[in-house]
Amino acid sequence: MEATVQLTYALDTFYFLVTGALVMWMAAGFAMLEAGLVRAKNTAEILTKNMALFAVASVMYMLVGYGLMYPAEGNGFLPSLDLGFMFGGDHAEADVAAGGINHSRMSDFFFQVVFVATAMSIVSGAVAERMKLWSFLLFAVVLTAFIYPIQGYWKWGGGWLQELGFNDFAGSGVVHLCGASAALAGVLLLGARKGKYGKDGSINAIPGANLPLATLGTFVLWLGWFGFNGGSQLALTGFENTNAVAAVFVNTNMAAAGGTLLGLVTARMLFGKADLTMALNGALAGLVAITAEPLTPSPLLATTIGAIGGLLVVFATVALDKLRIDDPVGAISVHGVVGMWGLMAVPLTNDEASFAAQAIGLGAILGWVFTTSLIVWLIIRLTFGLRVTEDEEYAGVDLSECGLEAYPEFVGSRRPT
Repeated sequence: MEATVQLTYALDTFYFLVTGALVMWMAAGFAMLEAGLVRAKNTAEILTKNMALFAVASVMYMLVGYGLMYPAEGNGFLPSLDLGFMFGGDHAEADVAAGGINHSRMSDFFFQVVFVATAMSIVSGAVAERMKLWSFLLFAVVLTAFIYPIQGYWKWGGGWLQELGFNDFAGSGVVHLCGASAALAGVLLLGARKGKYGKDGSINAIPGANLPLATLGTFVLWLGWFGFNGGSQLALTGFENTNAVAAVFVNTNMAAAGGTLLGLVTARMLFGKADLTMALNGALAGLVAITAEPLTPSPLLATTIGAIGGLLVVFATVALDKLRIDDPVGAISVHGVVGMWGLMAVPLTNDEASFAAQAIGLGAILGWVFTTSLIVWLIIRLTFGLRVTEDEEYAGVDLSECGLEAYPEFVGSRRPT
């Protein structure tokens, strides 16, 4: 093998692994964000969910999901199932030398598996504080093994959305809208937390226990997003790839900044106060908005796309509350509503994209994930149940689901005997 080919293969594989590790670090960001935005009595359980869902996603994507999403064959709508990945193996040296392969198969799997875990993490926060832990993990098995990979195949595996010309650079739709659609289906069947909505139509705020932790989680997610979007260029070597990666990093950062500022300003105008949680979700909204196309915008346009995301997330959060859809962390607004905006913003800067193809892709992902998730959630509710009892919810799911508390000195649920 030529030395230049070897070097390219090594550098691009290394870049894939490093950016994948950054995306894996987003799991910590989601855990900290959600732990900060729930009440103290539910913290240990949501941390358990975030740890366990990452492990479930890794195992199920290895067993089934990766083979479904990147099959040897498929008809554009339904892929064939390739179970070979779990037994190991990588590209042969002769195939790499022949050209067209710039990174190892193992690095590709690693980069893809952290994406499916991200989609499942979105669901975790939306159903927080009242769902049974094991029912949630059972759903995680289905989403990471089947629901996510099939719609991922439609776009990234060479399926019908790819053939249609649907554009989704790093997953505003495939990852974020997917996670939000699954979350919405679960929330509709689960119902709101006790005390969130009054019989008189009032909406009662339920503050999170640890805003410093939520802020840390947001910064961790912001950092991880450089791997999320930057790694999706799929290569670092070569003049065009190098410049593209730099542009993606800059645009990702600028969109987050725009989302933060307009989220904060919008909250100030609507509520009369600088709401930290809206600033945090504004940053995430900016990141979600730019994820569908972080390469073609200028830095100014990237800032604007992110800022519109920050504006939308505030109004979406208020609208969902008026509809009595209880989402403790704002995940459906951030990843769903703004994910749709990100998809539809692509043609504004990418001449190869069309609004029609983007709308079809948006509808396909939303329809597939919401419908299949609703069916799965319903089956789980009828067999194992979705929601903890009212007494368990009042005491906190830390005790009923995990048997321990994250803040025992402060919550004081347990008494020494």
